[in-house]
Amino acid sequence: MSKQRDFVLRTIEERGVKFVRLWFTDVAGTLKSVALSPAEVEGAFSEGVGFDGSAIEGMTRAFESDLLAMPDPSTFQLLPWRSSTDPTARMFCDLSTPNGEAAAADPRHVLKRSLARAAEQGFSFYVHPEIEFYLLKSQELGNDGQPVPVDRAGYFDNVPGGTAHDFRRESVNMLEELGISVEFSHHEGGPGQNEIDLRYADALTMADNIMTFRTVVKEVAISEGVHATFMPKPIVGQPGSGMHVHLSLFEGDRNAFYDPGAKYQLSQTGRRFVAGLLRHAPEFTAVTNQFVNSYKRLWGGDEAPSYVSWGHLNRSALVRVPLYKPGKGSSARVEYRAMDSAANPYLAFSVLLAAGLKGIEEEYELPAEAEHSMWTLSSAERRAMGFDPLPMSLEHALAVMERSELVAETLGEQVFSYLIREKRQEVDAYRQQVTPFELSTMLGTI
Repeated sequence: MSKQRDFVLRTIEERGVKFVRLWFTDVAGTLKSVALSPAEVEGAFSEGVGFDGSAIEGMTRAFESDLLAMPDPSTFQLLPWRSSTDPTARMFCDLSTPNGEAAAADPRHVLKRSLARAAEQGFSFYVHPEIEFYLLKSQELGNDGQPVPVDRAGYFDNVPGGTAHDFRRESVNMLEELGISVEFSHHEGGPGQNEIDLRYADALTMADNIMTFRTVVKEVAISEGVHATFMPKPIVGQPGSGMHVHLSLFEGDRNAFYDPGAKYQLSQTGRRFVAGLLRHAPEFTAVTNQFVNSYKRLWGGDEAPSYVSWGHLNRSALVRVPLYKPGKGSSARVEYRAMDSAANPYLAFSVLLAAGLKGIEEEYELPAEAEHSMWTLSSAERRAMGFDPLPMSLEHALAVMERSELVAETLGEQVFSYLIREKRQEVDAYRQQVTPFELSTMLGTI
């Protein structure tokens, strides 16, 4: 038995753990869970826990439904929102078929496969996300048909005794108890909007951390009588919620993006990585921005990046090369700014890595830097400068992704086909809706 497995079993016994939850995600990024009694955990390590994969959308076809959830002992943590008298722990799982092969539709496996490709080239992949979300008084809409935020504060506002202030403190404490390090937390630009930034980690650990983060935020919100949402654009006229993600490649202990003699200290490897992100961004936007509502954020005019461009201090750019402290070469990184906070992190990190590696492999040339704000340029100016738009709708994004060999290869046939099929159903269902806007502007005038 491995040391990690032994540690898990010993902790379960010593802490009197009553339930162990096995976590995994479906293709859409929804967290799934099955609870085991402590006596079953040792067997689960060796044999897995069987379940009907066809009952979960996108996992398997009916004729190959059996799947096994294999717990990863390195992800074992006690859940701090459960009572001390009824301790509960969790472990993330890898999904496999009964013959021991990795399940093709397991998002965690998709990311592991992408990381293995990077490792073959000598790279390890690290990420650091800035996660935004809204706190609402409840799921119920106000008299104006809009969600009701818990406050009317703005960017970096300090609200003594406010709901959001207490919420962030409790959430950060709980995350730290789970071994998830937090760098910053603050009020964002929208009313009731908050941001919590997680300290950088390898991509697989971070994807697990993000799934845990969302659960923590939801649990803390429930405990405080409010509602947390990661919906990309919940309130008309207010900023959407994104997940700006900082990316870096390491070769051993050396940051592959750092070159002290290069412009912005961004190495040739880093420049080609950025070029890969830019060239393939329209192809993978349906993964990083997977909902109809996502495009209300991208094209809502509240500082979300809508055009394929890069810059240094330019926050209107899709990819930004951030400033970092002198002498901190290990901090060299690039920031992808279009991703939703509701994205499936396993799939999103996979396509970002694949695009960047493609740029390195094919030696893509980095286009000219965007020196002006994208939002102040006219359409003709952007077109003349070569700044193409991201897809303007989920339907458009799916049409572009469907033609992408890169995304198909990265996700695998099963995940790729399911996403296109499922998201087209979402587009069709949305297209049939008659919106409050249509009713308010047309019903009495046409």
